[in-house]
Amino acid sequence: MKIIITGAAGFIGSNLTDVLLARGDEVVGIDNFDNFYDRKYKEANIKNAKENKNFTLVESDIRDRGAMVEVMSCVPDVVVHLAAKAGVRPSIEDPVAYNDVNINGTLSILEAMRVTGVKKLVFASSSSVYGNNKKIPFSEVDPVDHPISPYAATKKAGELICHTYHHLFDMSIFCLRFFTVYGPRQRPDLAIRKFSRLMRDCKQIKMFGDGLTSRDYTYITDILQGVVASIDRCRGYEVFNLGESKPIVLKDLISCIGRQLDCEPDIKMESMQPGDVVQTFADITKAKRMLDYAPSTELDEGMNNFIKWFESNDIL
Repeated sequence: MKIIITGAAGFIGSNLTDVLLARGDEVVGIDNFDNFYDRKYKEANIKNAKENKNFTLVESDIRDRGAMVEVMSCVPDVVVHLAAKAGVRPSIEDPVAYNDVNINGTLSILEAMRVTGVKKLVFASSSSVYGNNKKIPFSEVDPVDHPISPYAATKKAGELICHTYHHLFDMSIFCLRFFTVYGPRQRPDLAIRKFSRLMRDCKQIKMFGDGLTSRDYTYITDILQGVVASIDRCRGYEVFNLGESKPIVLKDLISCIGRQLDCEPDIKMESMQPGDVVQTFADITKAKRMLDYAPSTELDEGMNNFIKWFESNDIL
């Protein structure tokens, strides 16, 4: 298969690229190396991919519609759209930029597909669309009309735009709601990697809230299983939760990292931050049924894998 991946040099994108190249697919990766974090992290992510003859890197911005039409002119079998401005808290500080990249960028991708006749898209959405949903676990049929951050709102808007293009232009689109993905190559600003660096360096970590908030932490290889199945089975319009379906309390996560690093965490409690949700918990019944999705990585195993990678690859 020929597959275009936007955000190919990022955490999920680079890991997905490696998996697809390993099975013999041809991958065209798009990334603009946004300065949200240092370019050297992304360069390290795709070092191996760039040595593969089946990988082509296009350094471009997804909002550049002309450039996207040019890339799509190779008419790939499917586009995996991962590129976005990420993060709940930063989106509160700059909602205009998040709207521009995440909504207008997604529209640019869809328009380029329409013009060039590309018919299949896998779109990266987020568990953040559920907001502070009181019903658990979160199901794809639950109402998601009350996002509590600009980032969450842009992801819900992306799903709606995708449905519109499916309806009007006969595109097959799967929207994947990722639940707190972690593992090797995780972004340096995310909690697990940030906590790991601070604990390794014997520095204090900030814990927002009472430590009883919980997240459905999902290991990268489990997420990739669902993404690859979506690439292979994309037909019609569907929304899927991709999570581990085993929420972990924040205090327990911090303790797990401490065990892996053999240190006692020095914790400073802070108030909850605007935009943070109390819990996430994925109902993965639909993904199991339609994608044969079967996450199996327990937190201790996944964290052990991450820490081994972190200790060898973290760039100061």
